[in-house]
Amino acid sequence: MIELKNIYKKLGSKQVLNNLNLHVKRGETYVIIGRSGTGKSVTLKNIIGLLQPDQGEVLVMEQNIQKLPSAQFYELRKHMGVLFQSGALINWLNVGDNVGLPLVEHERLPARQVAEIVKEKLALVGLYNVEQLMPSSLSGGMKKRVGLARALVRNPEIILYDEPTSGLDPVTSTQINELILSLQQKFAVTSICVTHDMNSAYMVGNRIGMLYDGVIIAEGTPEEIKASSNACVQQFIHGHAQGPLTESAT
Repeated sequence: MIELKNIYKKLGSKQVLNNLNLHVKRGETYVIIGRSGTGKSVTLKNIIGLLQPDQGEVLVMEQNIQKLPSAQFYELRKHMGVLFQSGALINWLNVGDNVGLPLVEHERLPARQVAEIVKEKLALVGLYNVEQLMPSSLSGGMKKRVGLARALVRNPEIILYDEPTSGLDPVTSTQINELILSLQQKFAVTSICVTHDMNSAYMVGNRIGMLYDGVIIAEGTPEEIKASSNACVQQFIHGHAQGPLTESAT
């Protein structure tokens, strides 16, 4: 479903991705772990097309996105949803308008149908009758849920999660993890999840890859990662397995 082949990416003088290779199978959740500055978010941006690799190929649904004409690329990106770390809600739009924004911008649907879809997606993430609330009145967990509802509003086949549990308490983090699992089980979505939270990685990941100095240095199932003999992996696990940390905390 997603494949990165020999990806190199430099930002300024820093070589962020250094011959990165990974593949994500259809219907699985692949979790990327690693310290700040190792290229996790840059990897996501290359998959979305916000950044272009200096070398290598990014294949999404077997299509090389660098070689697609703009119209075909944007058509392909309709199949992708993104949950940003902060939720990335637009402050001057209420919840309903935030969730419905992709439909308003990209689909020609009557307002009544947009409202029905918004209600459906909010219910899917456990939120009811919140359409008129403003982002400033939402808790951190609710913002994540609203952001996830917006990511789901066009029924994507691929969902990318950037630190879905960062800044949340353990109970809310578990609820978000359960949502991620539920989406995979109900809709067979393909997901990539970037996280510092090893509890989350173990819970939602079918496979986990550790990114270090721009390459995947270890990869496997949660059980295989726990048992890994790689010193960097074990140091990361033991340093971060107590719960979610933000990027700044590392």
